[in-house]
Amino acid sequence: MGLKDLSAKTDSELIRLHLDQQVPECFSLLYNRYIGKVYSKCISLLKDEVKAQDASQEIFVKIYLNLSKFNEKSKFSTWVYSITYNFCIDFIRRQKKAKTIFSDEMENASEDLVDEVDDRELLEMEVGRLKKVLDKIPPGDKAVLLMKYQDDLSIKDISGILNKTESAIKMKLKRAKHKAQQVYKDIFPN
Repeated sequence: MGLKDLSAKTDSELIRLHLDQQVPECFSLLYNRYIGKVYSKCISLLKDEVKAQDASQEIFVKIYLNLSKFNEKSKFSTWVYSITYNFCIDFIRRQKKAKTIFSDEMENASEDLVDEVDDRELLEMEVGRLKKVLDKIPPGDKAVLLMKYQDDLSIKDISGILNKTESAIKMKLKRAKHKAQQVYKDIFPN
């Protein structure tokens, strides 16, 4: 089977071929399909090119070693995203050690959120300003906002990636939008 024939295969077909017949080109194709997205997500979360490159390689080693565990309950891209996201958050946690950066806000539900922040407010922020706002909010909040608005993932997909209920994700998004809005008002009062 030639490389051209393989490149027309779906992710699931490549995975099956790789696992059943040990065709090394299959994993190479999967790698080439997803390395850009994985690296992009790593750089947005880790904010360092060298760390993002290292993390991308480690993530693909993890994917390779766990490929037989992919059960097709979600799309392969969602599974890859989940591994990437979790790897980066764990990396950030290890770097921050004792400082908790991604606490479960459901335990801190005392926060008063009266008004819903309209998605349009976030989407209409000027790109440079939005980048500054995202850099000021906690990494977990930034990640969930990027998943929803940059990567266009559904609430269901995000809940699968973060291993939380859909209602917890909706609340997390609501709180993250409020934090982003507050930071925006603090940085850009006019």
